[in-house]
Amino acid sequence: MARIIAVANQKGGVGKTTTAINLAASFAAANLNTLLVDCDPQSNSTSGLGLAKDAERNSTYKVLIGECDAISALQPTALDHLFILPAHKNLIGVNFELVDAENREFRLRNALVPLRERFNFIVIDCPPALDLLTLNSLVGADAVLIPMQAEYFALEGISELLDTIERIRTALNPSLEIEGVVLTMFDERTNLAQQVTAELKRFFGEKVFATTIPRNVRLAEAPSHGKPVILYDDRSRGAESYVNLAKEIIAKHMPGFDAFAEPVQTSEQVAEGEEKQVVNAPRWRRWRDRNKLITMDLKG
Repeated sequence: MARIIAVANQKGGVGKTTTAINLAASFAAANLNTLLVDCDPQSNSTSGLGLAKDAERNSTYKVLIGECDAISALQPTALDHLFILPAHKNLIGVNFELVDAENREFRLRNALVPLRERFNFIVIDCPPALDLLTLNSLVGADAVLIPMQAEYFALEGISELLDTIERIRTALNPSLEIEGVVLTMFDERTNLAQQVTAELKRFFGEKVFATTIPRNVRLAEAPSHGKPVILYDDRSRGAESYVNLAKEIIAKHMPGFDAFAEPVQTSEQVAEGEEKQVVNAPRWRRWRDRNKLITMDLKG
């Protein structure tokens, strides 16, 4: 059964979509069947994995309003173990079209039930607001992963998110857990970052991930190429950080699973004892061939 993780924070600009894309890609790179669900009308997770905008394509909007099922909406990505349930800007209409619908908070949860046995992890990218889309995401999730910056306003915002999570536990999803807090855009050299980290550890304890995500140019560049950073530059600090975050989560829920047993290589052998470095090439093809990944048949 898949573990469903909603990446959520009511505060915008904290790296939710970057975390959702790259965490899902890191799970897939560890040969774990992974689904990324784009529940944000901005559909940045969709474009960040190289899918063009298409209003006619089956999407989270059509799934939530009942026009199609989730399996028919799945799209493959450059990683054979990673699929995406894409979004489109018309997803914003869900907040109005379902306002009087019965069991409207459970639409996404019910849609994902047939997929739970087909994936190891399902990652949901939530919008930066407490609306019906975020509510559906949190009701459908097993746990919430909270990305946040090491800044004062982030500490204020997280208290509001925790209040929201507690209300959802009470009324709609009593099993909802906090997967953890991951610090993003982190600069360990500043006193403020150190102070905020210490404050979070006092409050959350072991729920604060040991891995932090640094500010990294490659992380910012990768979406413009329609790739997760592990395919754009797998030796960058950003790629290494998300791989380490995935390792922490995998170790917690799949003890004994040897994630990333073989390091991902980024160069091709051109002669015995000699390598040629290729910059921003389509590395995923070579990486896939070397690791002999098997495409999952979702229709079977």
